[in-house]
Amino acid sequence: MLVRALDTDTTKRDLKYDAIYPTTDYATKSTVHQLFSTTSRNPESDNPFFDTRFDVDSSTFWLSLRPDCPPKFTLELIQAFRTFQSNFANHYQNRTENDRNSKHPAYMVINSEIADTFNLGGDLPYFYSLIKQGDRKRLTEYATICVELIYQNSIAMGLPMTTIALVKGSAMGGGMETALAANVLVAERQATMGLPEVLFNMFPGMGAYQFLARRLSPVEAEKFILSGRTYGAEELFDMGIVDVLADEGQGEAAVNDYIEQHKKTGHAARALRSAINVADPVSRESLMSVVDIWVETALTLDERDLNRMNYLIRAQQKRGF
Repeated sequence: MLVRALDTDTTKRDLKYDAIYPTTDYATKSTVHQLFSTTSRNPESDNPFFDTRFDVDSSTFWLSLRPDCPPKFTLELIQAFRTFQSNFANHYQNRTENDRNSKHPAYMVINSEIADTFNLGGDLPYFYSLIKQGDRKRLTEYATICVELIYQNSIAMGLPMTTIALVKGSAMGGGMETALAANVLVAERQATMGLPEVLFNMFPGMGAYQFLARRLSPVEAEKFILSGRTYGAEELFDMGIVDVLADEGQGEAAVNDYIEQHKKTGHAARALRSAINVADPVSRESLMSVVDIWVETALTLDERDLNRMNYLIRAQQKRGF
């Protein structure tokens, strides 16, 4: 495991559609059930999208996308996440005095067990359909709920807790934005991340610039977004975007090592993060203010841009997405 090592040899790669949409299968499920539990879930859980478990010894709550979870942010998956966030926050914010003596999470880890994938971002067929229909209302609704999901992750749902994203596969578009919103970004060496929206003349509107500008300079953040490239985890680590670099298959161990190493300073780190949020805030208002620009940009894409988007959709469909 490396934490901010320098002079690592990396290989830059241009954006390839196969890198954005690696081969995997999933069965889309749309029913949203009760999503919060402080105990481990088994594979037969009624939760259609992710499993949760609470490691009491390390005070760590794990949320893992199931192997058959959609690899992109369908509306159903986003709604499931928001239901979970609401239930989770309410559970810990509204505990009785007797409950307060029980163990509560100091860390939350967002992980994915989807083959070769963290999350591939927005639901392109849904976008394409809404754009063709000129449906401003539903585009705005989709973007708004995405922003709220990412914002809640960035503030740890208002709880004294550190959020960690563990990326072991491909995190593209909104998937990378979700990882960036976490307080700590852990990635295995084979992981790839990128913001490909520029390929069809769009921009990532769910917080990419704001969160990148915290880890890079504003100019570097803009260049990163406009490059449309896919980056390897080692290069992202050298850039300061990835906080912890783990060997393949060692991501969970790296997360546990990070938590163990920061056990004595966790309280100070969370207090410092609160101070940073005051001094350099990524507010709900600033994130939401981008939504209208994103929607307007989407609705003004021309046929050439939509054809590029459709090309990516076909690439997804050929791989079973």
